[in-house]
Amino acid sequence: MLCVGLISGTSMDAVDAALVRFDGANCELLAFRQGEYEPSLAQRLRSVGPGTPLTEIVELDAQVGEAFACCALELLASTGIATTAIAAIGSHGQTLHHAPDGGAPNSLQVGDPNRIAFRTGIRTIADFRRMDMAAGGQGAPLAPAFHAWRFGGSKLRKAVLNVGGIANLTILPESAAHPVTGFDTGPGNVLLDCWIGRHSGQAMDRDARWASTHRVDENFLQVLLADPYLSRTPPKSTGREYFNLAWIDAKLDGVPRRPAPGDVQRTLLEMTAVSIVRAVAAVSGITELLVCGGGVHNPLLMQRLVSLLPGIRVESTSRHGVDPDAVEAMLFAWLANRRLELAAGSLPSVTGAARAAILGAIYEPATPPA
Repeated sequence: MLCVGLISGTSMDAVDAALVRFDGANCELLAFRQGEYEPSLAQRLRSVGPGTPLTEIVELDAQVGEAFACCALELLASTGIATTAIAAIGSHGQTLHHAPDGGAPNSLQVGDPNRIAFRTGIRTIADFRRMDMAAGGQGAPLAPAFHAWRFGGSKLRKAVLNVGGIANLTILPESAAHPVTGFDTGPGNVLLDCWIGRHSGQAMDRDARWASTHRVDENFLQVLLADPYLSRTPPKSTGREYFNLAWIDAKLDGVPRRPAPGDVQRTLLEMTAVSIVRAVAAVSGITELLVCGGGVHNPLLMQRLVSLLPGIRVESTSRHGVDPDAVEAMLFAWLANRRLELAAGSLPSVTGAARAAILGAIYEPATPPA
């Protein structure tokens, strides 16, 4: 079975698309591409907040759906594989709001699946988070279920770390007798991207060039690490609604001497590394940490993880046969495959839901098959 997975993550910079072949308990990544958003669309997405008009939200829903459809078609065109050969597209969409706590937990992803199905002619499966939330779960992270399916079963206790805008961690037990666990550890790239964007207009601190030339401000670091989210007990998930520029500014107000902008960047990176390390170190017996997501390309972050986790092998998922940039898109191809098989896609041990659930709603193409 061939499925396409589509996602744009917390960084809101591009659409990731993966073409995956599933064969029983195995899968193979056949193709992967990243399609950048038009700069104006990316800026509009990043500007969404509590005061954004409903008209803007519904327009973004349509435009992101078109962008996702284009990326899927470009991916398939690059392979020469016909759209008729694809069983389904699994589309996560673009998260604009994630609020798993409170009286009415909710999560909003835009990227109209009707438009994806119509433009591609391929059955599209979307809305993967809210069934888990209906069952009392966080709706996130969803990656641990796929991590367990793809990387588990080695009889070693290991962990998988995805460093996107938000970092999430999966703990894979050495035995099927123990549950898979996982949660969002806190910020991944989101604060680093926000801060350099404010000061230089760049989308990211490529290769940590800015952070690497500055120092950690210890007072500021301790203020950052004292944030209550970091010490919360799982299940827990978070997003840009919590970790953002306003969050950084509020933390800076809590230190007597404001660090230089470059020192802030370096300290934010250190806070990301330490918050991840604390989460890993809280679990005894981990032998390996497999890293994927954009953060795997940040050499300073990877160096800090290696340095702070002596005795644990820290390496990219590429060493285990999976492109680290493609893992999240592969997740949604896998979830589409699970939906077609009427198999559960969530793990209550991760999200806190009352029970496992079949995730995703199906949108058929406008024209019925002949």
